[in-house]
Amino acid sequence: MAVDDTEPDVEQPDAEGSTRNTRRTRDHTFQEVVETGNLPPDHLSVEDLSDVQLTVSVDLGGCSMLVRDILELKRGSVIQLEKLAGEMSDVFVNGLPLAKGEVVVIGDTLHVRIGEIIGAEEKRDEGLFEEDGEEDAD
Repeated sequence: MAVDDTEPDVEQPDAEGSTRNTRRTRDHTFQEVVETGNLPPDHLSVEDLSDVQLTVSVDLGGCSMLVRDILELKRGSVIQLEKLAGEMSDVFVNGLPLAKGEVVVIGDTLHVRIGEIIGAEEKRDEGLFEEDGEEDAD
């Protein structure tokens, strides 16, 4: 919210004798900002982020359907997706691509077995990851 630090309009004559509205302003003194000891450090470590919750989603596939076909859907209808069984699915973290993986069924629930981390090949070539996919300790 903006604060109007001016006094009301005042009519003052100008050099030609006509009057015009002017605003008087008041001086304001700003206090010095004092640094407190509760500020975070300049850099965060990975441990500082370990409790941050992210949304993971997996794209199982899609298809195009005519409106009449959608209107005919009922309980028990099966929609055929364009992705083949066993084909790698895209894994996203907060909407950003992270990996490709295989959808597997364990018990009564779906799971994703990660098969490839997106960009890991380039990072491995740059020496950022070891061959088993873990970061270098160097």
